[in-house]
Amino acid sequence: MEITEKILREVFHRLLNTEPQPEMMSKLQLVIDSMMDKFQETFNLDTVQRQNTFRAIICSMFVHGWGMGMHPFNNRDKNLDDRSIEVRVSKDILIPLENVKALRYVKKDSQGRVKKVLFEPDQNYRIRNQIDNLLDKISKEKWGESK
Repeated sequence: MEITEKILREVFHRLLNTEPQPEMMSKLQLVIDSMMDKFQETFNLDTVQRQNTFRAIICSMFVHGWGMGMHPFNNRDKNLDDRSIEVRVSKDILIPLENVKALRYVKKDSQGRVKKVLFEPDQNYRIRNQIDNLLDKISKEKWGESK
């Protein structure tokens, strides 16, 4: 038995008092092992003990999330208004998180395709921008200079 599998089984048992199914275990192992490969160069994981400690931390995070309902079997097909939920994802659309936070309005056509999107910066950004513009205007009027 591989070390990731051992750690996952132990964490599932300790945190959730359950035994994960074999096909789910193999999928989770692949995810955790690929994360370990990606983080290998980022963190100082030069010893086996450090690697296993980090692996245990990742496994604990996954299992804790699983226990909180963040797993593929906890997806409901209806929202609170009893309407069916449909999620479409495209790997070609990658945008920064700031743009996602600025998303305010989405208009779709009859087939569910996005026709119009309104992005608006967050309130703090707008306020800072307004203050900067006001200070710039005052400095031009009073002292004839700008930033």
